[in-house]
Amino acid sequence: MKEYSAKTVDDCLAAAAKELGVEADALVYTVKEEKKGLFKKSATIDVYDQSDAVSYGETYLVGALKALGIEATVQSTVEDDIIKMTVNSERNPVLIGKNGHTLQALNELVKLAVSNKFRHRYRILLDVGGYKEDKYSRIAYIAKKNAAQVLKSHVDVRLEPMTPDERRVVHNTLTGMEHIKTESSGEGKDRAVSIKYVA
Repeated sequence: MKEYSAKTVDDCLAAAAKELGVEADALVYTVKEEKKGLFKKSATIDVYDQSDAVSYGETYLVGALKALGIEATVQSTVEDDIIKMTVNSERNPVLIGKNGHTLQALNELVKLAVSNKFRHRYRILLDVGGYKEDKYSRIAYIAKKNAAQVLKSHVDVRLEPMTPDERRVVHNTLTGMEHIKTESSGEGKDRAVSIKYVA
């Protein structure tokens, strides 16, 4: 986080953008203080970068788990603007939960906490002990297997409902495959991917 002060918020943003070498609309910031008077104006903003969000997310997650009586370590990486957090503890099965539901709830909790703190929507993927990576591999295998079936039969296949990150795995796995198109449909928890044949 870095603090900038100038006459107006726009001036602060311009100074931050120039120093950081980015466009002003790409900055994540909060207005710390803005004074408007007859003869004197001033503004102060805090500008954040992704490392601030990563650090806050890690601290928040470790604290939340500690409040539940679970000691854990968190390691984070950033790939393609996605913050990937890997949690390890002696109680990984508890953190994963049945069918990964507890893990998904923890993921949403951390995402909301970080988004509320920085007033910016970050893409965060939480994994516990490699559970998500294993699941992504299985989903990619299922997607390829069903795509091969669709190519043979020319009959569309609708997969079971999945979370947004799991649907993304299907789309990414089958992107570029000849005569195959993927499409998500449904609402909320019933949203699923259809694999379709295209002539």
